[in-house]
Amino acid sequence: MTTTVTTAPAGSRHRAAAMPWHEARALAHRLPRPTGAEEHRLDRAVGRTLAEPLRAATMLPGFDNAAMDGYATSGSGPWYVVGTVLAGAWPTFHLAPGKAVEIATGAPVPAGADRVVEYEVTTRVDDIVWAEPGPRRHVRRRGEYVTSGEELLPTGHVLTPASIALAAGVGVDTLTVRRSPAVRILVTGDEIVTAGVPAGGEVRDAIGPLVAGLVAARGGQRPEVRHVPDHPRDALAAAMADALADAEVTVVCGSSSVGPADGLHRELHRLGAVAHVDGVDCRPGHPQVLAQVGDRWIVGIPGNPFAALVAAVTVLEPLLAGLAGQEPADLPRAPLGGHVRPAAGRTRLIPVRRRADDVVPIDGAHPGYLGPAALADALAVLPPSWSAGTPVELVAL
Repeated sequence: MTTTVTTAPAGSRHRAAAMPWHEARALAHRLPRPTGAEEHRLDRAVGRTLAEPLRAATMLPGFDNAAMDGYATSGSGPWYVVGTVLAGAWPTFHLAPGKAVEIATGAPVPAGADRVVEYEVTTRVDDIVWAEPGPRRHVRRRGEYVTSGEELLPTGHVLTPASIALAAGVGVDTLTVRRSPAVRILVTGDEIVTAGVPAGGEVRDAIGPLVAGLVAARGGQRPEVRHVPDHPRDALAAAMADALADAEVTVVCGSSSVGPADGLHRELHRLGAVAHVDGVDCRPGHPQVLAQVGDRWIVGIPGNPFAALVAAVTVLEPLLAGLAGQEPADLPRAPLGGHVRPAAGRTRLIPVRRRADDVVPIDGAHPGYLGPAALADALAVLPPSWSAGTPVELVAL
């Protein structure tokens, strides 16, 4: 069981003992309560999380229909063709034995028909059809796939385009989903510029776009990104106050360590925050924070871009999943090829690319450089005890 700790007092450089990577990730998912629910039209629900199960409003299929182009027949052949039924039509007659109708895929099968014989096995002369049909009847019966009221997707399901299409197919127009938490991103540093080519001593912000894209890709509202200078000293306090006033999650980028310009811990102490995570035993991304003030969450991530990505998948992504009421993400395993060394005493995360039977590292990974991560399919998780040949867990990118 994890014990939460209050942050260190202002001016102190004390840091709590760093938490193991898996424990920090699990804790970030477990702590939050899911957000409230709201109704959304299907065309606005992709990426959102169901707050109530999807239940069918109608049968699927809604009527007996042809699974092939061919002839709907009654009894044994040969059959006399008495008409044609196309999709969208509704036959009102009863098909007598020895009779057939030409029929299109998806068209309603008339009463009395016992099978659809596909064109490929038939011979037709004038209005007489002969065939030796196989064992399959090629008729989709009403309710064969789904019955009215049946639960199709559970609470907590993340809606994909296929999920939306399924809802439409069973007669549903709106879905009850979790409300996306409001997220504010504060990128700190006097050296940060947000557009153009940086001049000497300046650094272009890469972390704001990184975190904003991650939040949006996970079904959240596109968050506001705000640049906060290190000076004056109270700039971070004012920015955090604004963010906490209207957002459930505030992400502070570049101020989570203990350097002279890193003010996050000072502000957490001033706010009386509880730090659930204060440092994680991983490389890169060690100086990360997950704190709470009432029902508001504060995530601190490092100022180096690749380290920030590692911190984001360690605590921010699980936090957002917990707020959305989603199940913890499974981390698939795969053999790791190439020559890689674990980090002594820490979990190491490295960018990898998938191959047919394993994953291989992408050279050039550095806390301050996102190139290998931009080319990667996943981050491989190497525990301190990892040895060559042992499968590794993968955090999907």
